[in-house]
Amino acid sequence: MQDHEIIRKLATDFLNQQARTQPGESTVTMGQVDKRLNLAACQSPTAFLPNGSKAWGKITVGVRCTAPVNWVIYLQANVQITSEYYVASRALSQGQLITADDMSKIKGDISNLPAGIVTNPEQVIGKSLQSSISSGTPLRQELLRSPAVVQQGQSVRVVSNGPGFQVATDAQALNNAAEGQVAKAKTSSGQTVSGIAKAGGVIEITY
Repeated sequence: MQDHEIIRKLATDFLNQQARTQPGESTVTMGQVDKRLNLAACQSPTAFLPNGSKAWGKITVGVRCTAPVNWVIYLQANVQITSEYYVASRALSQGQLITADDMSKIKGDISNLPAGIVTNPEQVIGKSLQSSISSGTPLRQELLRSPAVVQQGQSVRVVSNGPGFQVATDAQALNNAAEGQVAKAKTSSGQTVSGIAKAGGVIEITY
């Protein structure tokens, strides 16, 4: 019969490996296999996370066997991740550009916090808030917006690149766009074009 402790160790090692992709220190607490469960010995059992599952907090981890027989077992686990992350040092308003003074670094358990917690100040500084937040609120990527490098109504330079050629023309931006986002513009001939916004009021079109 399959040794239950081998299953637990396999699942624990798998979760420890997954946790290494997260910043900070991790602690995995693995549940027990039901002692009444008799499973045929497996040549090479493999651990996995169910589709859509995150790899931290209170989770379920699976172990499956495909040879010489097929079986699947699920274990309950808790993966605690302790890391430094950033919170608002004071109440911040929607649209406000974030500076280093607007955030504070703290250390704690991030395993039960929403995804996208900011762990590097460079992820935040210079970006604006999509909604107002109160002091002490963890900063998350979803709350932030990159500054617009192209603004609606602005005169922009549309640069078209293709094999062996580059053409540039002046135009007027039709929307706001951060760097890397799609921006639309109307040229002097009245043609509407779209491309990728670049710093300095440039819209780049690649053929």
